[in-house]
Amino acid sequence: MKTSLHDALRQVRELQLAILEKQRFKGYSGRTRALAGCVALAAGLVLGAPSFPATPMAHLIGWGVVFALAMALNYGVLIYWFWHDPDVGRDVRRLGPALEIVPVLAVGAVMTMALVANEQYNLLFGVWMALCALLNFTARQVLPRGLSWVGLYYLICGAACLIGLPALSFTRDSWVMGMVFFFGEFFGGLVLHYDEKPLPSLRTFFGFPAPAHSEESE
Repeated sequence: MKTSLHDALRQVRELQLAILEKQRFKGYSGRTRALAGCVALAAGLVLGAPSFPATPMAHLIGWGVVFALAMALNYGVLIYWFWHDPDVGRDVRRLGPALEIVPVLAVGAVMTMALVANEQYNLLFGVWMALCALLNFTARQVLPRGLSWVGLYYLICGAACLIGLPALSFTRDSWVMGMVFFFGEFFGGLVLHYDEKPLPSLRTFFGFPAPAHSEESE
């Protein structure tokens, strides 16, 4: 009787996992997201260099290029997945989680334009981080639960920039933005890539073969 009960519970758990796996949104690439974080870090260092023009417009253009590259990378992979994954079957309904972030991006665009129009450049970093928090909380039912922690990280960083660091400069402290987005996107990429599976090695995340495990000596 005990064995039958355990078998039934195991079958129920396996069925639940199979249903959750089928509902998972697989259109985002963890490696691509991590690469976008590296781009943000490089941009933060370049924009913060003494030789880079210390004007708000130059920095706006720089971060605009970073945003465009990140969108091109992530949505390029998304489109490839949509067209070539046989499980998707080019069903536009499978793109629902990707479309749910559009309102957040629209709000971000409006807030950015409003702050720029009022020359409140130093608030941009904190606002962008807070918006990234919302992006990580969006569609969490069909994305790895670990992204909620990434969202919380962005929320804390955004609040710190808006409230705790009012003297943060948009043109002098680009490294802050680069570092925050690097860690957020890199670890977000890890969460997406492994999707609640055991984390074997960072080597596999970068496409290298996993190291062979040596046999334990008795």
